[in-house]
Amino acid sequence: MRAPIASGLYFGEAPRWHAHELWFSDIHGQRVHRTALEGGRGDVREVLRLADDLPSGLGWLPDGRLLVVAMDTQQLRRVEPDGTVVVHADLSVVATGTLNDMVVGPDGTAYVGDTGWRMWVERREIVPGRLLVVSPAGETVQVVEGMMAPNGMTLLADRLVVAEPAASRLTAFCVAGDGTLADRRPFAELDALKPVAPDGICGDAEGAVWLADPVGRRVVRVRDGGAVTDVLDFAERPVACVLAGTDRRTLAVCVAPDWHREAVLRAPLARIEVFDVPVSGAGTP
Repeated sequence: MRAPIASGLYFGEAPRWHAHELWFSDIHGQRVHRTALEGGRGDVREVLRLADDLPSGLGWLPDGRLLVVAMDTQQLRRVEPDGTVVVHADLSVVATGTLNDMVVGPDGTAYVGDTGWRMWVERREIVPGRLLVVSPAGETVQVVEGMMAPNGMTLLADRLVVAEPAASRLTAFCVAGDGTLADRRPFAELDALKPVAPDGICGDAEGAVWLADPVGRRVVRVRDGGAVTDVLDFAERPVACVLAGTDRRTLAVCVAPDWHREAVLRAPLARIEVFDVPVSGAGTP
């Protein structure tokens, strides 16, 4: 592990490697940031502040405009070239719970996770959520039901892989030419790792997936079929990861001491740690 490249965050999430920089949301800080990786600790710059909501998943349209998930208002927002923030898609008409992570394909199709319940309200029962497929024009074109708290996502060639923490598994879909999803199947059943809750994920050039597991306090690399190849252990809770850097062999991991809102707001103790890995990243992000 190298020195953290970002610290003083409330809850870093949804890291993405884009335009030679690491982008990420600080959910409870209500900000989106970007930073370089070179030279150790990065120069963290604020990209966006959401005064009325919490940002999570990030992605880009083909013309470079940033898309941001606004979690509580159940919206997908778009940042225009002049910095104006507008509603790209109002998903409140189809969402049943708090929106969370997202990945955006090269054509601008967005895949948005709907947890199925309001995340900041304590509840005893986990209910199924859904995966929302949003066209580049901002229209909901598909709703995939029965996802167990869909969270981190990555696009590998013509496959979408989605983490389902409430089911301890990764699920794969085939992506059609119009961006819609079909042929749902398990990518990795993680029963051997239980207790495990796969959160943010990223894919590599061998088709394997790195997953952050805040319950097991580890980041794990798994192959299609579920074989575990690597495990990185943490003292605190890793919640998301991405393969970044010029050669995409830098594994950047968002780490926090807790995930409960009232706990993380007491002090900004979250950070982003980086590790060198042998297999480069692939796909989106």
